Parts: sequence; C-alpha cells; structure tokens
Amino acid sequence: MDEKWLVGVDLGGTTIKMAFISLHGEIIYSWEIDTDKRERGQFIPIAIARSIDQKLEELNQTKNRLIGIGIGAPGPVNEDDGSIEVAVNLGWENFPLQDILERETSLPVVVDNDANIAAIGEMWKGAGKGAKSLICVTLGTGVGGGIIVNGEIVHGVNGAGGEIGHITSVAKGGSPCNCGKSGCLETVASATGIVSLAQKELSFTDCTSKLRDFYEENKTLTAKKVFDAANEGDEIAKKIIQQVVYHLGLALANLANGLNPEKIVLGGGVSKAGGTLLGPLKQEFISFAFPRVAQGVEIVTATLGNNAGVIGGAWLVKEKLLINEMCIPLKKLGGRFC
Repeated sequence: MDEKWLVGVDLGGTTIKMAFISLHGEIIYSWEIDTDKRERGQFIPIAIARSIDQKLEELNQTKNRLIGIGIGAPGPVNEDDGSIEVAVNLGWENFPLQDILERETSLPVVVDNDANIAAIGEMWKGAGKGAKSLICVTLGTGVGGGIIVNGEIVHGVNGAGGEIGHITSVAKGGSPCNCGKSGCLETVASATGIVSLAQKELSFTDCTSKLRDFYEENKTLTAKKVFDAANEGDEIAKKIIQQVVYHLGLALANLANGLNPEKIVLGGGVSKAGGTLLGPLKQEFISFAFPRVAQGVEIVTATLGNNAGVIGGAWLVKEKLLINEMCIPLKKLGGRFC
C-alpha cells in the first residue's frame, strides 16, 4: 500500500508555495504559483485546488493518496471555522478560507497564520528540532512571529498571539507602523525598518561613509547593503546595526523572560546577515534577559528557508487531522488513547 501524503500550502502576497510531504516531513514534490489577487482574492482557493489536481495528474497519482491540506495565510485566523479575519494585501475580510478550500478540493483543511506555520516547520524539521518551547521570528519586509509552548502554537484569545513585530520597542518618537501604532519592533528590525534607520542616520550626520557613497550614487539602499558596510568597518552602518540589535534584543529578552523557551529561531531575509546580526544580538539579549532564562535558551538561525511554511502546514495535517482521527476517546480516563 502506498504511503499517504500531506499537503502543505504557504499563501503569500506574491506567490503560493505548495508541496506534497511524507508523514516523516520529507518534501516529495514542491512547486509554486502566482497569487491571484483579482477581485479581492476570491479566486485564490480555486487556483490552489486546480494546481493540486494538476500536480496529481502530472505525477500519475489520485486524490485518495492525500490526507488533507494544512495552509498558512497572512492575518489573524479564526480557529473555530478557519476563516481569515483580515488580510489587507489579499483583499480579504472574514474570508471563509477553510470552507471554500474544502469544497473545492474535497479534502479536510486546517488553517493557521503564515508566521505560525513557519515556526512549526522549524520546530519539526528545522533549527528548532527537538525543542517543544520556542520563539520564531521572521525578519523580512516586516517582522512576523510564532510562539510555541509545549509543542503547541500560542494563538491567544482571538488569533493574534505571536505578533512579535508589534511589540512597542521604541518608547517615544518611534516611526509609525502599518498597524496604526508607532515604535513597533517592525519599524526598526525589518528590512524596511533598517533602510529607514539608515536614511535617517545619513541625514543626521555628514561623516565620510561607504554607505553614504553608495546611497548618493544609487539613490537607494537595502538592508543587505547596510550589513555589508558594517562588515567592512563602516562606522555609520555599525551604528545602525547596533540600534537594530538593541531593540530586537530587548523585545526578545522580555518575551523570553515570560516564556523561558529552549530556542529562539531567527528567519527571513535579514537573518541571512549571519554573525553580523547574531553576535551583537546575543550580547544585547543577555544584557536584558533574566540570567537563568539566558542560560537556558539558544539563539539560532532558521534552516528551512522558503520550505518552512509548507512543512509546517504538513505538520498541521498530521497532528490535527491524522492523529486526531486515529485517537480513540476514553471517557473514563478523561482523555484519549492513541
């Protein structure tokens, strides 16, 4: 008998990543399609369903081989019905993603936030492997996050748990954030935030700088360029990175003081800076963390890259659909027997 497959889907604003994944978490086949945002994103579930059917046909497989779909989507998720409360970049508001996708695919579907499934993926097969309590932070265009305690994602009372990027890390005079607040971590620790910090710093000082030369010549900056300049000893760039790690270290230390996690996993494009980010960040973290908390946690860089989401989605299917179906309720024991 052929082994059953899990389907992982990572829904982004530009592309939708999909994969057929084994019960052991290995990717069997992966692919991606463009995100169709026409008419407030109403065609997205249909596109996902059709793409899955096409891949099954290409691989000469039937839908009977699939157990279900685990999908991560941007925005808060209603756990009760798998709907998306709001996803501005997709045009969704109270969008019944689970219901539509189940109807279009005839498969059971589990929905969670995209940052959450990336955290789950890293816990299952990535840098967080072996840890049951961890904080995962994605440093990209924005700052996403997922918090896992005892192997379970923290959703909170209305699906907004893990919004690490919106911890207020700049007390006064912080930059405005897309969420409506000012001084959020996202405004200083994301790729966008780092560029903003760099532009401000360059406007405040007229010191000679390779970073300044690049900016004046190209009229643009990137977070990578800031890190590269810091690596080359550029004083302005080093000052900017110090601001970034100060705010990130403060936010992560305060989170860790409350959670006492085994690991903190850093993902996203900014994390590719490696030791230039990780070294000073660890120093700042230690300066703010309760000593015993600092002793117990390991800060590491994510290892799954773009595959974290689809692997996390597959885990959702395995844990929420497959294992639950195999469990036999034992009322007398007040639990279930698996």
